[in-house]
Amino acid sequence: MPAITFTPAPARPKSAASLRVALGAVCLISLGACTNMTQTQQRVVSGAAVGAATGIGVTAITGGCISCGAAIGTAVGAGVGYVIDRANQ
Repeated sequence: MPAITFTPAPARPKSAASLRVALGAVCLISLGACTNMTQTQQRVVSGAAVGAATGIGVTAITGGCISCGAAIGTAVGAGVGYVIDRANQ
């Protein structure tokens, strides 16, 4: 009868729940950085966030480079946020 050998199980990656908790904590902490921003800064950051999300969405649909779409969307969104802020003054 052959000998039975036990090998240790391979290391498992961290669970998705712990990753979500860590990501949520990072998001909450980063929101604290926005408290002392001027209205112009807030509009530029908001425009950049919307631009990044739009860039990711468009490139995901079209099959392009997602990181390139995010970078271009961020730049365009920040520019649009700045222009809108200046137009409203």
